[in-house]
Amino acid sequence: MRLGLMVVPLAFFGVFFAYPVTAIVSRGLKDGGHWQFGRIGEVVTDPAIGHVLWFTTWQAFASTALTLALALPGAYVFARFDFPGKQLLRAVVTVPFVLPTVVVGSAFLALLGRGGLLDELWGVRLDTTVWAILLAHVFFNYAVVVRTVGGLWAQLDPRQEEAARVLGAGRFAAWRRVTLPALTPAVAAAALMVFLFTFTSFGVVQILGGPRYSTLEVEIYQQTAQLLDLPTAAVLTLVQFVAVAVLLVVHGRTVRRRESALKLVDAARTARRPRGAAQWALLCSVLVVIALLVLVPLVVLTLRSFDGPDGYGLAFYRALASAGDNGGTFVVAPLEAIGNSLAYALAATGIAVVVGGLAAAALTRRAGRLVRGFDALLMLPLGTSAVTVGFGFLITLDEPPLDLRTSWILVPLAQALVGVPFVVRTMLPVLRAVDARLREAAAVLGASPLRAWREVDLPLVGRALAVAAGFAFAVSLGEFGATVFIARPDSPTLPVAVARLLGRPGELNYGQAMALSTILMLVCAAALLVLERVRTDRSGEF
Repeated sequence: MRLGLMVVPLAFFGVFFAYPVTAIVSRGLKDGGHWQFGRIGEVVTDPAIGHVLWFTTWQAFASTALTLALALPGAYVFARFDFPGKQLLRAVVTVPFVLPTVVVGSAFLALLGRGGLLDELWGVRLDTTVWAILLAHVFFNYAVVVRTVGGLWAQLDPRQEEAARVLGAGRFAAWRRVTLPALTPAVAAAALMVFLFTFTSFGVVQILGGPRYSTLEVEIYQQTAQLLDLPTAAVLTLVQFVAVAVLLVVHGRTVRRRESALKLVDAARTARRPRGAAQWALLCSVLVVIALLVLVPLVVLTLRSFDGPDGYGLAFYRALASAGDNGGTFVVAPLEAIGNSLAYALAATGIAVVVGGLAAAALTRRAGRLVRGFDALLMLPLGTSAVTVGFGFLITLDEPPLDLRTSWILVPLAQALVGVPFVVRTMLPVLRAVDARLREAAAVLGASPLRAWREVDLPLVGRALAVAAGFAFAVSLGEFGATVFIARPDSPTLPVAVARLLGRPGELNYGQAMALSTILMLVCAAALLVLERVRTDRSGEF
């Protein structure tokens, strides 16, 4: 039964992930049919590449440390305090995480770049500096810490810490000895995920880093698309792949340790109104951080989209409806990118739900190394170079029976690769919570495995399935690294359209990029608000 469920996910990842990535790496490292492994040493020891590796690593560490420092107080506030507007604010802080990195870059460009808010008020520009990159990464990953750590923190019984204080421990000592050890696996899991996302950062660094800063992902894109140096790109892909694989192994062990070690209580019983000046001060400080870090960039992005050459108005939005108003950047009107993105995202969501749902069902019962390896395989697309996947699609899916280069389905297939891990991580905790005795009772009464799943599991995991579909839709809508290679000029997606507009000079192109980014932000925010109304499980996986 388990192997039968794994067939479709394994086939999907084999054809649309392993095959393209392996093909492009082998093409880069082969010369005349012979492997050129010496190229690996040449690339890794190149001083310019060494600088890229060093910057990629240290900015990921710095981004992770800064995110934890700013987000852990927020995790505590959302876990332990009950205040008006809490659920709405929880949704708001999650909006940046589902935004495409191109939009995140656009928001901080409007805040920190030329003509941005800081430039207008104080003449300060931070674009093309590492601070812009670090702040944008914190903006993007703040919700990862708040939801991962805060979700667990809310379910830790506060009476354990209170008992330690009754026995004579101070407030900090009780927290350090009781709560911190229980939180450590969740903090480690969140830190690893933030490090993973920042280590493979592409859109943010490409827009805000300028020519001075480049991560591995950006360098792979430049070596592939601009310099056509496939050997160097192949080596960098292998380096990133190995680093991400190590991170995923550590993350998997951290999550399993958290699942087996903790006894949790109902989160609704642990939150209460703030008491005393210190707690109210903490709540206010967290709200200020959220306002400055999350709300200000989004508000500035929106205002820039209305700030036209003749004052505030809809000039940039009207320009989106015409293909002739963008200096030849598009074959079609940029506004058509909205319909393209929605259609692609819906198709990608359908694929991701089917593949991810079967994979989650196969992983429901914990087993040995085979299943753990399968679980790690499903997470690899989150850390593998999306640029490599996109370019690999072009050079592998070009012959019958998989000649898909001119097919519209190519974009949803690439987007679904990123959506599947979110489907699995959303559905797996709920599926594992279903009492196996219910399935056994259905089988005793004569139900087939398929009917038992339809009659027992599906009604219980219906909401989780809806949430999984919503997350898959949001991340598919914002996928950029692979789509930038395979989206046809007459069918651009919203992230690709934004990147193309930002890559051309002129106030009109910049304004249209802000307008498209605002539209994409609103679509993602609407999807997330719907998810918050549907979602009931607040613990476990992000």
